[in-house]
Amino acid sequence: MRPITRGAFLLAGLLTVTTALGTAHAQNQPKRGNKMRVYIGTYTNKQKQGIFIFDMDTKTGHLTPSVAGPETPNPTFLAIHPNGKYLYAANEISNFEGKDAGSVSAYAIEANGALTLLNRQSAGGSGTCHIALDPANKYALVANYGGGSVAALPLESDGKLGAATGFVQHKGSSTNKDRQGEPHAHSINPDKSGKYAFAADLGTDKIYVYALDSTKGTLTPHTPATLDTKPGSGPRHLSFSPDYKFAYYCGEIDSTVNVAAYNAQTGTLTNLQTLSTLPDDYKEPGNSTAEVRVHPNGKWVYVSNRGHNSLALFAVQPNGTLKASGHQSVMGKTPRNFNFDPTGAFLLAANQDSDTLVVFRLDAQTGKMTEVMQVSVPMPVCIRFLPLK
Repeated sequence: MRPITRGAFLLAGLLTVTTALGTAHAQNQPKRGNKMRVYIGTYTNKQKQGIFIFDMDTKTGHLTPSVAGPETPNPTFLAIHPNGKYLYAANEISNFEGKDAGSVSAYAIEANGALTLLNRQSAGGSGTCHIALDPANKYALVANYGGGSVAALPLESDGKLGAATGFVQHKGSSTNKDRQGEPHAHSINPDKSGKYAFAADLGTDKIYVYALDSTKGTLTPHTPATLDTKPGSGPRHLSFSPDYKFAYYCGEIDSTVNVAAYNAQTGTLTNLQTLSTLPDDYKEPGNSTAEVRVHPNGKWVYVSNRGHNSLALFAVQPNGTLKASGHQSVMGKTPRNFNFDPTGAFLLAANQDSDTLVVFRLDAQTGKMTEVMQVSVPMPVCIRFLPLK
């Protein structure tokens, strides 16, 4: 998707640690009810195993290696079915079954957390980089960065993926000749109702709005069909506030966080505010944002900076706009996706180019973070949680 500097990773060391911890882990697991499972999607440039699996102690935030994950190419974004039985992975590749396309993989989640492949389907376009399930859990929505397209794939009753029922090819370009000569769909997210889906396209500086037909699984351009963003900003990811009154999206190219009011009745977004994600005195070139997320309590918005290697923190104001509240080092290089555990007590950050996953404890009142620990994962990109009863 873009040139990146690869840090050296001692894979043999990781495998030794994982093996050595096997017996001790079995003897020292947190009591049932005090842990959750964590699935990490990666780039597989350095290893064949694509998804890494950890157990997390929900009291301390500590991670311990769990069962081995499957070998699958570049499972860079993941989605877990709410029933806890299935996991879906977007495979960021450019050739699937001899065609210029990425793929989507479906897995059964076994009792011990292991993943068993159910099937794979074409995503319709290359470089499949994002996946989300609709609220009714009937479809997997995917964005294809290289192909500049989005698709909807039905979820069958046995967890398998059906062939795509909806597909839309984006068209156009924008002002940055190096990055925006063609469409690059970077994410797709449904709203709470499942009636609408919003696809951020870095290449065209637009957020496309689609009506999702829950019966046919089709994606139809809404009216208006797009939200225009600042030329050259490169919209990447989007996250709704808990009450779905606002959407926050990051500009990858211009290092911004943007606020849009959301009308759930009409399915429309209206731009309200744009702020930089960088400190005022930071002048180094080459920073880009990757992820934007709203804390479960709705009081804080975080954005990852690749280059500054930080999480930018913003306080949510009563009218939904944001106020800059500082930065937290991610203790590594090139933070991609980050995620909150379901309780909102911890934040995990995936540092792609330092091959580390970092656990932070969160202060819900101040939004500030304190490092708990780090573990080694080769080129981590996406973090997903599965609570255990």
